[in-house]
Amino acid sequence: MAMASALALLLAPRPVSARPTSPHLHSRRLALPPPRPATLSAQAATPLRKAGAGRLQQLHAASCCNNSAPAAGTSGGSATGAKDWRFFLAWYLMSLDKNPIATKAVTSAVLTLAGDLICQLVIDRVPELDLRRTFVFTFLGLALVGPILHVWYLYLSKLVTISGASGAIARLILDQFIFSPIFIGIFMSLLVTLEGKPSLVVPKLKQEWLSSVLANWQLWIPFQFLNFYFVPQKFQVLAANFVALAWNVILSFKAHKEVIAK
Repeated sequence: MAMASALALLLAPRPVSARPTSPHLHSRRLALPPPRPATLSAQAATPLRKAGAGRLQQLHAASCCNNSAPAAGTSGGSATGAKDWRFFLAWYLMSLDKNPIATKAVTSAVLTLAGDLICQLVIDRVPELDLRRTFVFTFLGLALVGPILHVWYLYLSKLVTISGASGAIARLILDQFIFSPIFIGIFMSLLVTLEGKPSLVVPKLKQEWLSSVLANWQLWIPFQFLNFYFVPQKFQVLAANFVALAWNVILSFKAHKEVIAK
């Protein structure tokens, strides 16, 4: 009986007593420093400080823009002008694709008009413009020069298929020594006839045709070699227009030079 009670005492579960907390550890836990309000306030103030700095930068940039307004306006005007020029060039190239003959005819008319006006005002220094002369000269540029040059350059590119310098030289020989002398004679004859002086066609050709052909060679041979060598056929008339203004001044002067009776 005594052994049974002793065995029951041994098998009975013992109550778990709570571990006493060390006073030293408790004091250390209590001694932890509290959160520093200064650090928290600095961290909280960082976004406000950044926002204030950003606002100051915006105000500074606005003041700089206001101070440089004239310069900005000038650059804006040049940018607009460049944009307009690119738009005009794109429109002109599109017109060349859709209506090549009409586009080249109008371009030639504008250049012949400008050439005759320069000849009258700068070279001849006439007291009053001869509007009939200007109209006839411009009409020939519209109806004759532009369309004929378009057809001729197109035919020339198909006739001479050699590439490189040899092809450019071959086109140059055909253009300057066969086409140009004939075309200058036709242009002068039509000009004198349309101006109401058909009887002066032969004397005009005898007096001015050869000198006009020589002047044509001096101006056009160097340029046309570069034109045939570097420029695609589609843009050859456009490239020639840059030299055509000077040539139209010369041609107007030669075509309207007074015939000396012999």
